[in-house]
Amino acid sequence: MAESDWDTVTVLRKKGPSAAQAKSKQAILAAQRRGEDVETSKKWAAGQNKQHFITKNTAKLDRETEELHHDRVPLEVGKVIQQGRQSKGMTQKDLATKINEKPQVIADYESGRAIPNNQVMGKIERAIGLKLRGKDIGKPLETGPKGK
Repeated sequence: MAESDWDTVTVLRKKGPSAAQAKSKQAILAAQRRGEDVETSKKWAAGQNKQHFITKNTAKLDRETEELHHDRVPLEVGKVIQQGRQSKGMTQKDLATKINEKPQVIADYESGRAIPNNQVMGKIERAIGLKLRGKDIGKPLETGPKGK
């Protein structure tokens, strides 16, 4: 009847420290004294409202004086588009409808505000029958058979 003794307690496994206790400075030092591997990492800006920060790279970028900008459609191309469209008797809206673009796109290309897009330029070239790219800008477009 030794097994039914109420005063005897058998511990099968010991419960480890809770998460809050394991993170405490005392628990970390105790684990280091025991020779256990301890990995600590500090969360950056934890518990603070720091969404924007300045690094040395940001300051370096601020000191940069070179202006970076996208190339625009040359005014020469805009004039060719305008002349080609008017020679065919089309308005900007008609041309836009024909190439499935918005009228504002045509206005931007004609005024030189647009960033060149080869797909749009190709559609405009075919619609007005004039070259807009390369060295033959303004010359009639050769419509040869497509090779497939």
